[in-house]
Amino acid sequence: MIDLYYWPTPNGWKISIALEEMGLPYKVIPVNIGRGDQFQDEFLKISPNNRMPAIVDHDPIGGGEPISVFETGAILLYLAEKTGKFMPSDIRGRTEVTEWVMWQMGGLGPMLGQNGHFKFYAPEQIPYAQERYGNEALRLFGVLDRRLEGRDYICGDYSIADMACWPWIITYKKQEINLGDFPNVRRWYDLCKTRPLLRKGYEVGREFGKPKGKWDDEAKKFLMAQADKPKM
Repeated sequence: MIDLYYWPTPNGWKISIALEEMGLPYKVIPVNIGRGDQFQDEFLKISPNNRMPAIVDHDPIGGGEPISVFETGAILLYLAEKTGKFMPSDIRGRTEVTEWVMWQMGGLGPMLGQNGHFKFYAPEQIPYAQERYGNEALRLFGVLDRRLEGRDYICGDYSIADMACWPWIITYKKQEINLGDFPNVRRWYDLCKTRPLLRKGYEVGREFGKPKGKWDDEAKKFLMAQADKPKM
């Protein structure tokens, strides 16, 4: 059994989708990031960066003590190794998939996150930041569009690279991006949506609520915190 410390956000969806696609049994442990659960001492023991999602695998390969993993790229790689699924077995294929997972981790996710922040959450409108991150979001959509030309999925076959990227691309409307400008991304996005287990993973935690584009005062206290624990 895998404990999934989770809240329904693009990063959370990556892992719930992977767990469903890989057929792994798991238990969802809600981490309400708008109420400060990510700063609880118990959670920090498995996710020292005070970010969800994180997992604890109670049945790791080779047995022994449970293994905890934080950071979504590391979790995806761990789960792919554990199951032998959605990661090529040859060195070239593995390298390619790893590259695109890292591309999502280092570029697509952070830049779309900043774009969304300055569009919807920032306490004041900052045109420079909106232009900076808006342009970077468009550039990254262009990178993915070129990559998908002539391919069904990012690395040919469906893989953890697609699981990493799709939950961020789904935010395109919030990002104020016209997906019609990126026809290969549009085709890939729609193809991924036809996967029943991806859809099931995306629905995990629906009862918790989904990002609404605004924070109440209590959520701001936690989500804008820069220290290990926000001041109460």
